Amino acid sequence: MTVRPDNAWSEASLDLRKVGAHPDHWYPVAWSREVKPGRTYAARFAGEPIALVRPKGGEVFALEDRCTHRQVPLSNGAVDGCTIRCCYHGWRYDASGACVDVPYLGKGKLPNGVRRYPCFERDGLIFVWPGTSPAAAPPARIGAAADAAYRTRLFGKHVACHYTFMHENLMDMNHQFLHRRTTGKVVPRYLGSRAGERWMEVDYSFARPGEKPPIGEAVIVGSLRGRAQAARDLMTVRTEYPFQSLRMWTRGDEPVLSVWLGYTPVDAAQRCNRTFVVLSVRRPRIPGLLDLAWPVLAWFTNRVFAEDCEIVEMEQAAHDAQGADWNQEVFPPIRALRKLLRECGEPLAAPRAILL
Repeated sequence: MTVRPDNAWSEASLDLRKVGAHPDHWYPVAWSREVKPGRTYAARFAGEPIALVRPKGGEVFALEDRCTHRQVPLSNGAVDGCTIRCCYHGWRYDASGACVDVPYLGKGKLPNGVRRYPCFERDGLIFVWPGTSPAAAPPARIGAAADAAYRTRLFGKHVACHYTFMHENLMDMNHQFLHRRTTGKVVPRYLGSRAGERWMEVDYSFARPGEKPPIGEAVIVGSLRGRAQAARDLMTVRTEYPFQSLRMWTRGDEPVLSVWLGYTPVDAAQRCNRTFVVLSVRRPRIPGLLDLAWPVLAWFTNRVFAEDCEIVEMEQAAHDAQGADWNQEVFPPIRALRKLLRECGEPLAAPRAILL
C-alpha cells in the first residue's frame, strides 16, 4: 500500500495539476509553416477548437472552429478570398467571425456568426488570445529569433503532461543526472534567484570535472568561449508567465544561447500541452562554422528534449495514478515557481455532465 506524504496538498484547489493556464494571455497554437496560403489549420487551446485561416493575399485570422449551422469544423472548409466557407452548406464567414453569406438565403436573413480570436504572427509562430478580456499588446520579439547575430531553429511536439511539469523541468537544473548518457557528467551550481510580479528567474553555473563536453554542447558554446575559458558559465532560466526562457553566457554581455518556450494546453483537462521551442545560437567569429555543425546541434538538442519529454510524461502518469499531487519538493526556487504558477493560473472547471 502506498501512503500519501503528510505534507502533500490535500485540497483539490491547491493541486497544481488542477490549475489551468490562464486564458488572458497570448499562446502559440501553430508554426507559421503549418498554415499554408489559401488553407486552414485546426488548432486547440484547452479543449477549445480554433480554426486558423490564411487568405492567399492577407494575414492569418482565427475563428471558433465550428459552423453555427451544423457545428462541423470550419477548418475543414475552403478559403474564399479573405473568408472561409463551411465544407457542408457553404456558409461563409469573414475575419471578424460574422456570417456574410448563406447561399440560399437573402442578405437580410443572415444568422449569427462565430467567435473571433485575436491573432498575430511573429518569428515563425502564430499566437491567439483565448481569454475574454481585451487582448494585451503582443510581445515585441520571440527570444532571439529575429536577431541576425543568431541562427535559430524551431521545434517542439505534443507532450502528454500538464504544462506546469514543463516549467518545473526547465527551471530545476538539478536533474542533469537524467541526461547523463547525452551530456555526460555535469555538475550544476545554484547561484541565486529573483522574482517580481508574474515572473521569477534562477541562475546556475556548471562544471564538468575531468570530462570534455559532448560535441553538441561544444557546438553551442565552445567556439564562442575562445581560448581563455571564463571562470564559470552562467545560465539564467526565467518563467515570465505563461512563457519560459533560458539564456547562457560564456563571457561578455551577449548570451551564446537563447531559448524561448511556449506551452499551450491542448485538451480541456490540460493533461497534454503543445510545446513550442525557439532555440537560437550566437554565430561564432568563423563564418560558416555554425552552419556546418548545425545537423549535430539539432541531433543533440532533439535528444535532450526527448529525454525531458519522456520524464515529464512519467510524472503525469504518476499524478494520474495517485489522483493528486504528491510531490515532496525540497528545492526553494521550485517551491517558489509552483506558488507563482498557482497564483497566475485559474482552477480548472469540473467536467460537464452529459445527459443521456
